[in-house]
Amino acid sequence: MRSILRPAATTVGLFTLLLGLAAPLAMTGLANALFPAQAGGSLIAREGRVIGSALVGQGFTEARYFHPRPSAAGYDASAGAASQLGPSSATLLEAVRGRVAGAGPAPVPADAATASGSGLDPHISPQNALRQVARVAAARGMEEARLREILARHVEGPQLGLLGERRVNVLALNLALDAGE
Repeated sequence: MRSILRPAATTVGLFTLLLGLAAPLAMTGLANALFPAQAGGSLIAREGRVIGSALVGQGFTEARYFHPRPSAAGYDASAGAASQLGPSSATLLEAVRGRVAGAGPAPVPADAATASGSGLDPHISPQNALRQVARVAAARGMEEARLREILARHVEGPQLGLLGERRVNVLALNLALDAGE
């Protein structure tokens, strides 16, 4: 029996060290060396204080800010998840109808009425952002044309030129507005 258990235990111990310790440490070191900002969570700091991440949505509710996509997780990164409500759910239908009614005249972009899968999407569509220009401009006392120019500079294209849709990072846009861009 010992002739079988000893090599098996040695193999388990070796692979535990190799795959459970050495490989994750190597990947962490490589990520920190090649992509330090992303490996650290893509954190955004102002005046030495972390105020958010470019990868996690935040709940902006003041009229002077662009509002993010609705969140089923309440913008809590530790609880990021979808609502788990299916397309036949009366609760989901009621929530979407309420968001559409509060969004103004039709057509309402889908991302203004529906939460993202994670509940933490940091982006909105350019169409959703354009619908908010009048409110944000009025609250900030600025011309809509000027705000549209700032918005246009913050529209990101698809990743690698072909993955995903054009989008606007809400936190980055709101920070640019606060900085007087």
